This record gives sequence, C-alpha cells and structure tokens, in this order.
Amino acid sequence: MSDRRKTSKSIKALTALSVALILLDIITAGYFIIRNMNKDSETEQTEVTSHDTETTETSTTAEETTEPTTEAKDEIDIIIEGMSLHEKVCQMFIITPEALTNDVDVTAASMATEKSLAENPVGGLIYFEKNLLSQTQITNVIDTIKDYAEDQGCIPLFYSVDEEGGQVARCADALGTAYVESAYYYRSMGTDAAYSNARMIAGDIKGLGFNLNFAPVADTWSNPNNTVIGTRAYSDDFKETARLVSAAVKGFSDGGVYCTVKHFPGHGDTAEDSHYSSAVSYKTAEELRANEYLAFKDGIEAGADMVMVGHIIVPEIDELPATLSEKMIQGELRGHLGYDGVIITDSLGMGAITNSYSSADAAVMAVQAGNDILLTPDNFLEAVNGIEEAVNSGKLTEERINESVRRILTLKKETMNIG
Repeated sequence: MSDRRKTSKSIKALTALSVALILLDIITAGYFIIRNMNKDSETEQTEVTSHDTETTETSTTAEETTEPTTEAKDEIDIIIEGMSLHEKVCQMFIITPEALTNDVDVTAASMATEKSLAENPVGGLIYFEKNLLSQTQITNVIDTIKDYAEDQGCIPLFYSVDEEGGQVARCADALGTAYVESAYYYRSMGTDAAYSNARMIAGDIKGLGFNLNFAPVADTWSNPNNTVIGTRAYSDDFKETARLVSAAVKGFSDGGVYCTVKHFPGHGDTAEDSHYSSAVSYKTAEELRANEYLAFKDGIEAGADMVMVGHIIVPEIDELPATLSEKMIQGELRGHLGYDGVIITDSLGMGAITNSYSSADAAVMAVQAGNDILLTPDNFLEAVNGIEEAVNSGKLTEERINESVRRILTLKKETMNIG
C-alpha cells in the first residue's frame, strides 16, 4: 500500500471519530436540557399548587372573618326591653315621698308607700326638712323603702337631698349632722377646704342612707344683687369657682355619694329668683362659654354624676327657660360642653315653670329638650300621663325615653344591683 492510500484512510478515520464525538456532545447536551426543563416544570407546578393552596386558605380565612357575628345584648338593654312604657317613664322622675303617696307618708314608709311604689316605680325620692325627724327615723324610712323595692323587683332608687352646707343644709338643720358654712365663706382656704367639706357632708348623708346629693353649686356670684345664689356660690370669680367646684366634686365622690353640679347655664348673674318667677341671664353664648361654663366644665371633668339645669332664660340663645330649651341642653350642654351623662331639671314645681306651663306640658317639653330626670313636678301623675300620651301620639318616641332610662340605669349600675 502506498503512503498516499495510508494517509487517506487515516483522514477518514479521524473524520468519523470527530463526527461521533460531536454527536455524543449533542446527545449529552440534549439530555441535560430535557432534564432541566422537566425540573423547571415540576417547580412551576409545585409553585402553582402552593399558590392555589395559599389562595384557598386565604379565601377560607376571609370567608370566616367576614361571617356576620351576633353581639350579646348589654345587660341594661335587656332590662329596658323588659320594662313597660309606664315603668320607663316613672324611672325618669325623682319626687317627694308625699307626692308618691298622695300625702299619706311624709315622715314614714307604710303600706301606702309600698302600694304606691308598685303602681309608680319612680327613679328616686327627695327629702326636705319636713320629711326629717331624726337620724334613726330617716335611716329606717330609707331602709324600709329599699326592702319594698327589692321585694317588688323594682330598680333600686336614688335617695336624694339638698346638702350644700350653709343656708341649704337639710340634714344639718333638721338632724344635727356636721355643720359646714356656706361655700363662699371658705373660698380663701382653697381646694383643700372645698374637698374636705364636701367629703364630710357626703360621709354624713351616706350614713343616713342617702346616695345622691344635689350639690355642689357651680354658679358664680357675679351679680351682687343676686339673692337666690349669693353665698351658696364658691366664689365671685369664675376661675376660682371652677377650681373649687372641681375639688368639691371629688370630695363628694370620695365620700361615697353621687353628686350634681347646678344650675346650668349659671344662676349667679340673674336678678330674679326662679323659685317664684322667670329668671333671665342677658349674657351672650360667647360670654357664657368664657365665664359661667368654666365651673360646669371643670365639675364634669372631675366626675360629676349629674348636671342640673336651671329655669334660666338666655334670650340671646332661646326665649324658653333652659330646662325646656333644646338649644340650651342639646346645643350648649351636650353640644358645646360635650356632656353625655345624666341631666336633671331643677324642680318643675317652681314658679318659673308653674306660672306658664301645666305639669304635663312642662314634662313633655323637658324630655323633648333633652333632660333625663324630671325633678318634683307640681303634679306627678299628670306629668307621667303627659309623657305617656306624647309617646302614644308620636310626639315623643319610645326610643327617646329609652335613651334617658339607659343613662339613668348606667349611672345606677355603678353602685347598685339593678339586675
């Protein structure tokens, strides 16, 4: 064989080997490409499956979260639902024991009280000097009425008194509890005296069975000619009154009784006495907010349990007495001062009301204005019937009645077993 033929064969052999190696590389590369593609596919499938699972779980959770829930009814709402309209309306009144019993029980609590309480389960009773004979007598009277109320399943009552000290001190005058001079005379002794005197008064009346005091006076004696308030006020300076009233509220509270700041929007600048006729304040809303309201604001912030509204006409705001004025109660007391607690009228038996309104009309107007408790109307049963007729005729809604009863029961629940 010649060298040329040998060379030709060698070239062919090398070419065949190269082709074989190239094919092997192509096959190997294809194998890894296909394997990787399968892995990517499995990973994507796993991710899709995982995502679908998460989506399903999230969807399930969302569905569980958005399912409507039924809230348990509040204890007070349950009580209100179980009350008749008459029971709810009666709960909005604080009257004298003789008004409850048609003058039968003035200084005692007999079967007449038990029967009357069953027929007209009032929210509370107020006691004046003629009802107070001795400390033992009044304690026994209140304890007996408590037993009557419990036996009949009545909501516990407020047992109230006006015990400011000084010239308005029913228990000190009639029963010999500790005497405290009028607030104006110890104003220079500051907040410590206002607090300690209030706490002492509270301790005394609580010991007799009372749980509600219509004090402190939050009026400022800004008109020297004013006689209805005078030295009952803590000061003739608006800011000082506010400081002392705040301290007194804390004293009454720490002494264990509910307390009331009075007489909104301020009775210390009037020339008239609302016990006998209309009393007028010629202040503008801006003046009242800058001055008279200070003591009410601070008293409320200190924890006053009630605000008593006086029969004061503020012509710049409304021609009606404040007790009957929606502008004064809803606009100023609830609106401007932001007060959402119990509002009580001053006595609806005063001349400022009885000279112009029947007991029924005054009661309906007082509720329409926003009061929660009506104090001693001239004719209790006429006032109750007037409100019930107003509800039945659509002049008042039952929900409006429920609103006040809810506030009253919420306050009572703090210290009483209302269930």
